[in-house]
Amino acid sequence: MINKDFFAALDELEQNKGIKKDIFIKALETALSIAYKKHAGEAKAVEVSLSPNSNKIKVIAFQTVVEEVEDKDTQISLEDARLKNKKYKVGDLVSEEINSKDFGRIAAQTAKQVIMQKLREVEGELAYSELSEKEDQLTSCVVRRIEGRNVYVEINKLEATLMPQDQSPTDRFAIGDRIKVYVKKIKPGARGPQIIVSRSAPEFVKCLFNLEVPEIAAGIVEIKYIVREAGYRTKMAVHTNDKTIDPVGACVGNRGMRVNAIVAELGGEKIDIIPWSEDALEFIARALSPAKVLMVEADEDERAARVAVEDGMLSLAIGRDGQNARLAARLTGWKIDVKPSSHFAAKEEQHEDEKEAAGADGEIEDIEGDVGQIEEIIENNDDLKIEDMGDLE
Repeated sequence: MINKDFFAALDELEQNKGIKKDIFIKALETALSIAYKKHAGEAKAVEVSLSPNSNKIKVIAFQTVVEEVEDKDTQISLEDARLKNKKYKVGDLVSEEINSKDFGRIAAQTAKQVIMQKLREVEGELAYSELSEKEDQLTSCVVRRIEGRNVYVEINKLEATLMPQDQSPTDRFAIGDRIKVYVKKIKPGARGPQIIVSRSAPEFVKCLFNLEVPEIAAGIVEIKYIVREAGYRTKMAVHTNDKTIDPVGACVGNRGMRVNAIVAELGGEKIDIIPWSEDALEFIARALSPAKVLMVEADEDERAARVAVEDGMLSLAIGRDGQNARLAARLTGWKIDVKPSSHFAAKEEQHEDEKEAAGADGEIEDIEGDVGQIEEIIENNDDLKIEDMGDLE
């Protein structure tokens, strides 16, 4: 039913695609068995066998030997079975090769469909296997279609989705654009693997630095923490154990070349790179960059800090809509309350006034106590002379 050219094509697929022809043969045997049943309209137990060595296909029907036949398609009586072979007994399977001239065309159509489907499945599995190694990494892809706010990109012949929440407000796409994305999640699905990619995640920026800064790629400089509000600002704390290397300078690059390349990829997003510190107060002060911090007071139990900045730098420390202070809090893991230095000065002055007032009250109370003592002595000594008052001194 299928000539040698068909089996030659399977050999070619194995060589060109690296897919063993046994995978196609097993799929074909199953599909052709179903196709034959539909074609013949029978409920027989049918097995289709492909023989690459002889370039032949065989359709074999099976019937179970029984004492009394209830289903002619799937059962055969012991008496009829022994006409074929005297050794048959109840429960055995009787096989019979079926020759159908009409089945050749059906077999060819089915074979084509199965091979194309299996080819897509196997290629998808191979691509998924290769792509799964790229999860949590940066990769390049091509924009294939845009539907509403969803952008669909192609990675290793597989479709990935860049959803609205995973896009930066500065992103603009057109079909055919080659873009970089962070592979956020890969999970198997009924119609192939589902791939979610992102350009808004902090990890996207982290991967860009890993790509641009050799010291980070080599593990000499470590990105300790990174937070981001996509399209507006990223804050990143870096650290190195190598005292000969400036971690911030390594990330910025000569004349800002490294960080500028990343800023360009992010559409002009601001990036604050600060040196990480084990000292919480120092780290909090650095986190509020580009504002200069005058003082930090911290409550360890509440993980809350009060920060003083110059009056003219208050808006810079807080940032637009509180963005700078908010990102600093996320970066450090502390609640941060930013106040101008005049606020603390006023508080200190108020505190001093209260102390002075408290001291004056004490003096008044002492005087009142002395007067009370004198009055008590006079009451108890009616004949007390004026000159005796000197004893009270």
